[in-house]
Amino acid sequence: MPYGSPPAAIAAGLLELRKRIAAARIPPSQLDQTLNVATWNIREFGREPRQDASIYYIAEVLNQFDLIALTELRSDLEDLRRVLERLGRHWDVVFSDFTGDRGGNDERIAYLFDTRMVRFTGLAAEADPPRTKHGDEWLPSFTWWRSPYLASFKAGSFDFVALTAHMRWGDSVPARTHALRALHDWVLARAKNPYTVDRDFIVMGDFNIPAVGDPLYDALTGGGQDLRMPAALLNLPGSNLERTARYDQILHLPTRSDRFSGAGDVLNFAAGGWEGLYPDPATRPKDQRAFTYQMSDHLPLWLQVRTDIVDDFLQKLAGRRSDG
Repeated sequence: MPYGSPPAAIAAGLLELRKRIAAARIPPSQLDQTLNVATWNIREFGREPRQDASIYYIAEVLNQFDLIALTELRSDLEDLRRVLERLGRHWDVVFSDFTGDRGGNDERIAYLFDTRMVRFTGLAAEADPPRTKHGDEWLPSFTWWRSPYLASFKAGSFDFVALTAHMRWGDSVPARTHALRALHDWVLARAKNPYTVDRDFIVMGDFNIPAVGDPLYDALTGGGQDLRMPAALLNLPGSNLERTARYDQILHLPTRSDRFSGAGDVLNFAAGGWEGLYPDPATRPKDQRAFTYQMSDHLPLWLQVRTDIVDDFLQKLAGRRSDG
């Protein structure tokens, strides 16, 4: 990452952050072999301009991965532009439009990716809920409030579709359950369609699910039988700052049992206290809540994906020839 010449206080904060990142022991990805994928809800990203220090720190965290799904990105993209500037010329982004009402919260979803490791292959679209005909109109029976966003990528010999959502919150558990089950059904139906871009789906984001095994989790995953959580992520504590809730998830449709390397975790950039990241008292957030609007109240959840599937492809061809 090109650091330029940050002020002394930011340089000191970066050194502290890099110690915390090193303690997380994220394995390096290997070109055409593995890919480090993450999802991160960056709190109200773009609602108010962040300090220069926070832009450096967000970029440093993102730079640990190759493809990151961002949720809670707001309509104003200036801070995203500042982060991309810090990451450097090898990075690119594809993002959705914002939904400009209270339900949509002016939010977008974005995929940031290192073009040296992964490339965007053309599909970028919002997922629409199913519609039925009413008179002369085709109308959905519900909305997701904030539409899930999908994009297609390729790394190594692995083509896949990433689908990311920031699902609704609120007291109506039945409505939330319905929205999650509908997303489960949408992914399964699209993966079975003969004209879908690819059947390898990685589903991630902030689903506002309190725990693995909760009825809301079962609605999204089909009881854990359809959309699966990789083993490396199953027994983790929470992905919120307090480590108490599993709002964030990375799931997949199991097209191959060894798709994942066994590495995955959260990156706890706040370990040891958030104050150490802001050594200058003049720019230090006044309390933890203020800190969450500089970094986030969520921690990045990450997973390493195996992307060399040539042997699997050749075995299928060889089996087809022997059967014929």
